[in-house]
Amino acid sequence: MRVILAVMLLLVAGPAQAAGPLAHREILPNGAVLLVAERPAIPIVVVRVGVPAGAVHDPADAFGVANLTAALLTRGTTRRSGPELDRAIEFVGGSLEAGAGSDGAAVTLSVLKKDLALGLDLLAEVLLQPTFSPDELARKVTDIQGTLRRSEQEPETVAARELSRLMFPGHPYGRPVYGTIESVGTITREQVTAFHQRYYRPDGANIVAVGDVTVGEIRRELLQRLGGWSAPAAPVPAVPKAPLVTSVEERKIARDLTQTTVLLGRPAIRQDDPDYFPLTVATYILGGGSASRLYTRVREERGLAYSVYSALTPARYGASYLVSLQTRTDGVVEAVRLSRDEMVRLAREPVAPRELSLAKSYLVGSFPLRLDTSGKLARFLGAVEESGLGLDYPERYKERVGRVTAADVQRVAAKYLDPATFSEVQIGR
Repeated sequence: MRVILAVMLLLVAGPAQAAGPLAHREILPNGAVLLVAERPAIPIVVVRVGVPAGAVHDPADAFGVANLTAALLTRGTTRRSGPELDRAIEFVGGSLEAGAGSDGAAVTLSVLKKDLALGLDLLAEVLLQPTFSPDELARKVTDIQGTLRRSEQEPETVAARELSRLMFPGHPYGRPVYGTIESVGTITREQVTAFHQRYYRPDGANIVAVGDVTVGEIRRELLQRLGGWSAPAAPVPAVPKAPLVTSVEERKIARDLTQTTVLLGRPAIRQDDPDYFPLTVATYILGGGSASRLYTRVREERGLAYSVYSALTPARYGASYLVSLQTRTDGVVEAVRLSRDEMVRLAREPVAPRELSLAKSYLVGSFPLRLDTSGKLARFLGAVEESGLGLDYPERYKERVGRVTAADVQRVAAKYLDPATFSEVQIGR
């Protein structure tokens, strides 16, 4: 509760009441960035280590290797097998997880303060000493292939995968993080080991600690275990920014379904673009909730969609803008037309003062919910560091959203929400 209140004060209080920074930041001798949010009232400590080992670095002959590498980290080290790691962390009621996304990978530990030493021992092991045993690799490949096969029965997953390819042609964001059934099946242990050696490195890494721990304490404990962690000579290859403008395409994938899934999408802008905050407000007004224009017009008034929303999703090297709807098959044409009409109307007509005020109040007021647990706060701090947004980002978010005017919304809608600039994917009959 104290964490929630502190964060809410940070976001809602005026300048005279502004709280201090969310976390302490320093650079460790090996180049890793350490971020510590001391929360003495919470007996759990969360430690998250983020590394530049995402799917954007998958080589052309090993799509899915970033995801596979991360999935294998907790399946055996030079000291313990996968089941032994599981038993050790479960015995103290903690968790130790690893995973990779497009931009990076992370190992996350959560333990009671009294078990922090053991937890950090385990974290250091899986981060620095994974064995990638052939048996575990074969099992994990089978698991991933099974997940990919099952995903073919999920229309939204299929549509999102195809839309990413259309929005980001030739860019790593156009490739699936999991790879394909075929590509994952050909990945070798040598490729996994080489990926780990190259991308699990302290330069470009961030280590976030949240909970009942001091800066001096966590620094000391980490240096004891990660002090010898050093970067390889070869730098991390640069990843190009995703283009903001691409060709517009349409795809229809036939499936024998009772409803049709439609995704409209285009590349968008990150949080460091001045237009990001007006576009965030415009997105909420268009399709951000049950009072949004898409929800009201397409679902409530016309009964044409089971689900309809819009979303702006920033990432490290670009962003995407999405309009999603699921509708009965005989209503697809009308539902898509209405959705496109609302996108155009947002650029053509100024939003009403009450509509604008409600959107801004919701966005500012709901922001603390992103930080209301230690795990959420650790992920947020890692993301802020990786994107170079600065620890004052929550304050700037509140201030920039608060400054958005009706003219700003209309301007960015005209610039970024023109339906003619959106690719479209349909999954259905």
